Amino acid sequence: MSTITGGQLTAEALIEKGIDYIFTLSGGHITPIYQYLENSPITLFDTRHEQAAVFMAEAYGRMTRKPGIAMVTAGPGFTNALSAVANANLANSPLVLISGSVGIESIEKLDLQDMRQCPVIEPMVKKALVCHKTERIPEFIDFAYRTAISGRPGPVYLELPVDILNAETSVEGVKKTHTSINSCTSDIDNAANIVEMIENANNPVVIAGSGAWYSGADEELTSFVEKTGMPAFTSSLGRGTIPDTHPLCFESSLAIRPGAAFAALAGSDLVIFLGSRMGLFYLFGDLFTPETKIVQVDIEPEEIGRNRSIDLAIISDVKGLLKECNRVIDKKKISDKLTKKFTDWVSSLQKAEEDSKAEARVNWESDAIPIHPMRLAHEINSFLSNEDDIVIADGGDTQVWMGMTRTIRKPGHYMDSGLYGCLGVGLPYANAAKLLNPDKRVCLITGDGSIGFNFMEFNTAIRKGLPIVVVISNDLGWGMIRHSQELRMGHAIEEGTLLGVVEYQKLVEGLGGVGYFVDKIEDIRPTLEKAFASGKTACINIMTDPTTVSPGSVALANLGAYQADM
Repeated sequence: MSTITGGQLTAEALIEKGIDYIFTLSGGHITPIYQYLENSPITLFDTRHEQAAVFMAEAYGRMTRKPGIAMVTAGPGFTNALSAVANANLANSPLVLISGSVGIESIEKLDLQDMRQCPVIEPMVKKALVCHKTERIPEFIDFAYRTAISGRPGPVYLELPVDILNAETSVEGVKKTHTSINSCTSDIDNAANIVEMIENANNPVVIAGSGAWYSGADEELTSFVEKTGMPAFTSSLGRGTIPDTHPLCFESSLAIRPGAAFAALAGSDLVIFLGSRMGLFYLFGDLFTPETKIVQVDIEPEEIGRNRSIDLAIISDVKGLLKECNRVIDKKKISDKLTKKFTDWVSSLQKAEEDSKAEARVNWESDAIPIHPMRLAHEINSFLSNEDDIVIADGGDTQVWMGMTRTIRKPGHYMDSGLYGCLGVGLPYANAAKLLNPDKRVCLITGDGSIGFNFMEFNTAIRKGLPIVVVISNDLGWGMIRHSQELRMGHAIEEGTLLGVVEYQKLVEGLGGVGYFVDKIEDIRPTLEKAFASGKTACINIMTDPTTVSPGSVALANLGAYQADM
């Protein structure tokens, strides 16, 4: 009778899934898996911190729409991964975190790195699994993988105790399962109801969120917007599913962004949410008038009706539903009628967009020194104007300024932490983006505070030959916190908000990359050109105005009082 170890079973099950990368930091409790992944079709991509490994896996999942795989060791390796898991959970990123743990026979013996891991992570994931039988490891890996990507994507946790990995079991007793889930379901009956509501509306808008991206609804969404003549907005990973440059796309649905979003959302009589959630960014539903009709389409039933009563609730995949909506419109032959009906509404939003952007242009084109951070965001946006350019944003104010500025021409080409607001995502996200897209320009813009969280991932980029360009908006500290304290209390508390001048570019040079220091506006673009032309991992340390206050700082000052003060 032939036997096989749990470590080998794990490696083979992962290989059979067609996984190409596992993002990881090594440790004794997962060495039994490592030894069978060496020289395998799977690349073990090692980072300098477990948090960075999970962030890379999360970015991989966001960009490929397949589960990203991260693997960490027991105890501190596990706890180091938790912030990234929480970020993936709130962003609905498909992710499988595999963690080693103390052996079953050693629980409560005070063994190395012993802790109860599963109860800690269970509230943060779609499913938390612990495999106690060596022969069942392939079943658990299959279960974890399909759970991460089925329905609404999200993180899944799989714990493999070290003695289960080291144990041998008979090959004949192993059951291997391989199940693929197709989440593409459409609600045919309600497609007709949506079209009827559009026909009865005067000022409708559509908001496409992450559900549009994960379902691959790019073409269907664009066709739907063109057939109806409705103005479209995008959010989260839905950004770019219809390009910002499309004449009917009014860019981000974020009300603080210069453009037509606030006017549209406050003045609409019908809002169609397509895989987008009604949380903070819509003031928990209070941004819309009480009379506004709401259609919410989501593949996750529990998401529908959060914070606001929904007039038409549809549990469906976005792509499948839009395809049916387009068929209904064609069958009724009403496209010309609808596009003409909404012409004035679209024109009014175009005017609102022009007026709003004219006000913002003061900051986008500011010649002030120190450099206004919104001018920096504008320079990056202008320089990276190809549809294949990828921009990552990290930080507090810095992420807000870039989110208010970036023009997105293609889906999957802009990422930030999302609603969890987790700092430190930038370098891991950028490294993952470059790994997946070696021929595309990848630029990270980050605050000087947030760059410190995973700074040694510069070393990862240099070791792995990933020539990303990192722009640090250096406002000498924790700008969003500083400004929110000033607004709330009349002054900032220096301890905890001031970092001072740090020459980050020299640190990157010391690691083997290239570094640049910029304090003049006219040097930004030439320095970006040099950094990308270098073919190396680059850091551009740009001194920006520490006194500018972003809308994000205002919101933070009003934390817990959005309705009254925002």
